[in-house]
Amino acid sequence: MGIRSEYKRLLKTGELKADPAQKAAIEALFKLERRIRHSRSWLRALLGIRPKCYGMYLWGPPGRGKSMMMDIFYHNAHIKAKHRVHFHAFMSEVHHLIRKWRESDAATRKRIFGTHKGDDPIAPTAKLIAKRSQLLCFDELQVTDIADAMILGRLFEALFANKVILVTTSNRPPQDLYKNGLNRDLFVPFIDMIKDRLQVVEVAGPRDFRLDRLRGAKTYFFPSTDPQSRAGFETLWADMTRLNTEMECVLTVNERKLTFKRAAGPLLRATFAELCAANNGAADYLAIAERFTTVFIEDVPIMSPANRNEARRFVSLIDALYEDSTKTVLLAAAEPSQLYPSGDGAFEFERTVSRLEEMRSEDYLARASSHAG
Repeated sequence: MGIRSEYKRLLKTGELKADPAQKAAIEALFKLERRIRHSRSWLRALLGIRPKCYGMYLWGPPGRGKSMMMDIFYHNAHIKAKHRVHFHAFMSEVHHLIRKWRESDAATRKRIFGTHKGDDPIAPTAKLIAKRSQLLCFDELQVTDIADAMILGRLFEALFANKVILVTTSNRPPQDLYKNGLNRDLFVPFIDMIKDRLQVVEVAGPRDFRLDRLRGAKTYFFPSTDPQSRAGFETLWADMTRLNTEMECVLTVNERKLTFKRAAGPLLRATFAELCAANNGAADYLAIAERFTTVFIEDVPIMSPANRNEARRFVSLIDALYEDSTKTVLLAAAEPSQLYPSGDGAFEFERTVSRLEEMRSEDYLARASSHAG
C-alpha cells in the first residue's frame, strides 16, 4: 500500500490515533523508502540527497509506535534482500560468525566467507551479512555488553562500506547508548558514526499507546483452565502486538543464551515452564526486566513444596519485574493468594502475593509508565 497509505488506513480504522511525532517519523521513513525505490542505485539516491545517510535511527520512550512504524517501512521497502531482527538476536549471530571465522581453517573460511586477507573477522562477517541483506531493520538497539560495545564501530563501518541500509529503533538517544559503560571512550566513535551516517528522528509523543491499551484492562487472568480467561489473555496479547512483528528473541547473560520464541518489540510472551522450570537465575530475570517493558506469563501453576525450586525462581522473577517496574500480565491457575497455599515455603511466598496484587493495579501501571519514560 505504501508507507503513507498504510499509516492513513490505520488512522481511519481507529487502530492508531493521530500523533504529530508519529506523523513526522512516517514522513521521514516515506522519504527514505522513496529514495530507495526511485533509483537504480539506492546508495547514489541516498548520497545525492543527504550525504553519508545510510538509514534512520528512531528513538523515544516505550509505547510511542517506533516498532510499528519500522514494520510499515520494512514491509513497503522495495528491496528483496532484507532482514527484520531484534538487535540482541543480530548481535548473537554476529558473535557466532566471528567465532566461526576464528575457529575455522583456511578452507572452511573461504567456503563460508569467501576470500579475505588477514585474520580480522569483522570485515568478512560484515560482507557475509551484506550479501544476505541490503536492508537491516533492528528493534531496540541498546548496548549493555562490553563485547558488543567494542566491535560495533568497526562492524557498522564495514556494513556501510558494503552499502547496507540500517533502520533501527531505540529507547535512548544516540549519545546515551552504553552510558557509564566500561571503556566507554572507545565506544564514542560509534555514537558519532550513528549521528553522521543515520538520520536521527525523535518519536516522543505525549502518549504511551501500549499503556492506554492496558489501562482499564485485566492484567491477571485466572483460572487458566477457564476458556474465557485464556481467551482474555490471548486477546490482550493480540491487541498489544497487532501492529508489531512477533519474532524470536535471544538474550545473552554471562555468556549464556536465553531464547524466547515470542517477542514483539519490547513485549515478551513466555510460559511459566520456560521462565521457571529451566535453570534460570536472578541475573537472567534482571536481564529480562531490563530488556522488556511488558512481560506476558502464561500457565502459572499452583505451587507447593513438590515444585519448590520452580517457586523460588518465580519469586525471583517477580522481584526483578517489580523492582524494574515492568508491566506484567499473567494467566494463572488461581488468585495470587492461592498460588502457594500451604506447606514449606508458603510464608516466603507471601511477599510475592503482595507484589502480584500491586502489579495488577492502576497505580502500578502509572508507576511503570513513569519509570519507562
